[in-house]
Amino acid sequence: MNDNASAGDGFAAAARPIATQSVIHTDTEGLAAGLTRLTVDGQEVPVYHARPAGQDKLPVVIVVSEIFGLHEHIADVVRHFAKRAYLALAPDLFVRQGDPSTIPDIATLMARIVRKVPDAQVMGDIDACVAWAGRNGGDVDRLGINGFCWGGRMAWLYAAHNPRVKAAVAWYGKLVADPNPPGQPHHPIDVAPALTVPVLGLYGAKDAGIPLATVEKMTAALGAGTSDSAIVVYPDAGHAFHADYRPTYNAKAARDGFARALAWLREHGVG
Repeated sequence: MNDNASAGDGFAAAARPIATQSVIHTDTEGLAAGLTRLTVDGQEVPVYHARPAGQDKLPVVIVVSEIFGLHEHIADVVRHFAKRAYLALAPDLFVRQGDPSTIPDIATLMARIVRKVPDAQVMGDIDACVAWAGRNGGDVDRLGINGFCWGGRMAWLYAAHNPRVKAAVAWYGKLVADPNPPGQPHHPIDVAPALTVPVLGLYGAKDAGIPLATVEKMTAALGAGTSDSAIVVYPDAGHAFHADYRPTYNAKAARDGFARALAWLREHGVG
């Protein structure tokens, strides 16, 4: 692995542009933030990270993006966690398959990039982030993961993959798929009964892509296990309600969800 980090914030040069302006901007005052590049199985993987300056032995939170990849909104979430005394990291998990910012529509993005990303590849890249965090001021015995949309699904799966995770938060991550795409053999509902890591799921009742019936099935599957996981459904929110750069943003649900995420992580030893 290559642990060479860039100086300063380091994100602007690598950030993927987004079409609309974010509502929230978290600055880097009091933070050490930048872009590092890890070599994983011969591939250079950019990782944006932030932490309180001059501090170590920090709890670690991996931030997993939606289908649009590592862009400024995800970097802002990383800084938002860092302001609350975390070492937070967001890897570019699409780097091998392509650049989402070059794709004009979601259907094409899904076909050309997202569906071609094997789950095992994602698990390995996140494992590499965890290892880097442990060498760079993070306490990986206090490890959490927080993911949005596509990343929400990955948060569920990584909680099943790595039992060292103390707690996970999955924002509107898809729970079922039929049939499963190649390279994506399991979905959250498949791993739910055997989960040992507590996962908080945050979902919107008006999310047309994740019907409430599937959320109810997931709740039942979790009830068959022992992970002490929970799902919160916001009645007035749709999909991507935390994405403040998109029309789907729901400020009330987003604020409540982030407060619940922080409380969940701290309650389960990540803080």
